[in-house]
Amino acid sequence: MSRVWEVPVHDSTRVRDARIAAREACGRAGLAPARTAAAELVATELATNLLKHAGGGLMVVNLVAPPAGDTGTAVQLFSLDHGPGIADVDAALRDGYSTATDSLGAGLGSCLRSADAFHLHSVPGGGTVATARIDPEPGGRGAPAAPPPAGGITVALAQAEECGDAWAWARSGSLLTLLLADGLGHGAKAAHASGAAVAELRRCAHLPPVEILRRLHAALRTTRGAAVTVAQVDTDRAELCFAGVGNAGARVRTEGSWTSLVSHPGIVGAYFPAHVPVRRVPWGPDSLLVVHSDGLPSRWTPPEDPLLLAHDPSVVAAAILRDAGSPARPVRDDTSVAVLAPDRRTSAHDSRL
Repeated sequence: MSRVWEVPVHDSTRVRDARIAAREACGRAGLAPARTAAAELVATELATNLLKHAGGGLMVVNLVAPPAGDTGTAVQLFSLDHGPGIADVDAALRDGYSTATDSLGAGLGSCLRSADAFHLHSVPGGGTVATARIDPEPGGRGAPAAPPPAGGITVALAQAEECGDAWAWARSGSLLTLLLADGLGHGAKAAHASGAAVAELRRCAHLPPVEILRRLHAALRTTRGAAVTVAQVDTDRAELCFAGVGNAGARVRTEGSWTSLVSHPGIVGAYFPAHVPVRRVPWGPDSLLVVHSDGLPSRWTPPEDPLLLAHDPSVVAAAILRDAGSPARPVRDDTSVAVLAPDRRTSAHDSRL
């Protein structure tokens, strides 16, 4: 899932580019024509909103795993802006509402109806983040799946097609594991390394973090290697266990304060340390974990907005990525941000439809 699409939207021609990006992502994911049409509609509406209401912004399209229990590949669309924000999100999601005189006001409402999961966070004067996921099957198979406890976003250096970063999560009994891998360098070979780490996680999610890292080290020996962080929540013990090798970052929020979690020097698949430190912290209903590759500025500021922190993890990850960079401080590497959180939806548009 290393292919990424990034479309800066600053004029009307880029709306078409956003639609094409969604179509190409659906083709790569193998989605049916009806699913592709839904993704194209959402991409068009989100890009149009960026122009009409935010003065421009950024569309990002990633390939992600669908909710637990589903198979195949889903398409995740992100809309990021630093515009004036939305004063009343619930009203904006209703058909017929618009602040633009030349709009029918159906844009966000159609996104809500068309996507399998749609999330929106906006702050007046502080911009808007929207995420939409298109699954292989509309509404999932059978009973509705619980919202994923993890979400993330990846962008490539200089808008390249292949991203050397990857993230994934897996559940094994009471263990919930989040992995982030940053393949050494850039491009296809870096993507191969991070992709191998993601594939191996599915086979060893029952192990503790250090043992997972050792398994990954063996699996990545034929690649150029990667920096890897592994964070595992034991829901029975209400505890987070963290271990990492290489230049990647993590912060955990517990009881209202943020703490940095430090990885050990080395390269998984090439130079594995003799001893990997393990950090254990309590995990409660208010906890939040953010892991990121070194493409994110090292001095990024963790969010404190309680409404954002209570949102879907995909929204939190996208907001962190948006707020850490700017035209004056562009990303300097492949960049990924992944978030692990307890299940806590705040409103109807945070629900899986």
